[in-house]
Amino acid sequence: MSKAAWILIVAVSTAIPGCGRSNSAVEPEARLETTTRAVPPAAVSPEPAGAVARPRIVFLGDSLTAGLGLPPEQSVPALIQKRLDDEGYEYEVMNRGVSGDTSAGGLSRLDWSLEGDVKVLVIELGANDGLRGLPPGAMKENLSEIITRAKRRGITVLLTGMEAPPNYGAAYTSEFRGVFRDLAREHDVAFVPFYLDGVAGLPHLNQGDGIHPNSEGSRVVERVIWKSLEPLLDSRD
Repeated sequence: MSKAAWILIVAVSTAIPGCGRSNSAVEPEARLETTTRAVPPAAVSPEPAGAVARPRIVFLGDSLTAGLGLPPEQSVPALIQKRLDDEGYEYEVMNRGVSGDTSAGGLSRLDWSLEGDVKVLVIELGANDGLRGLPPGAMKENLSEIITRAKRRGITVLLTGMEAPPNYGAAYTSEFRGVFRDLAREHDVAFVPFYLDGVAGLPHLNQGDGIHPNSEGSRVVERVIWKSLEPLLDSRD
């Protein structure tokens, strides 16, 4: 199955009554996140007491970052931490993934997410904006503000892209996809066009919902992210 097949899976999930574009004052829950509640800040990547402070790499995202359905050590940020340790890099990875989050949610918790000596910010947001049919223009504004604030602090940014379900029409999906490409160009930041590249639509790399990577799929995503992340890191000691 291809990336397009994964998009079709998402399209089917959003066909559930109440899960499409809505004018209701209450935003419907996106299918991507219905299997979990939002994780409170205190429950995300707790810092061990007495740990020696190291420069940080922060992953700001939704359930794909949080590692929904996986043991904590199999989430993408945890796998990146293991890779850093094995390769001799002195960084601490902070998993700031909150299931159900949109780009607006990521922006609202940005300040506390960037506490400490953050050197790199990996942004994985937008999947829930797309599933809910939220305006791509608003998503672009939110992500642009996240990038701007991070760069203002001297933080290097790695932006990852996402795809929207096709049932909102070709114009919407094209505009949605273009947001990430345009942001990478306008802000001159490192860019991974599709976070789930090589995983989307492949049953053996995903959990039963067909959306969230399983442990093997998570390792594939980790390798994709690592290729773009490593060039942004300081030299190893």
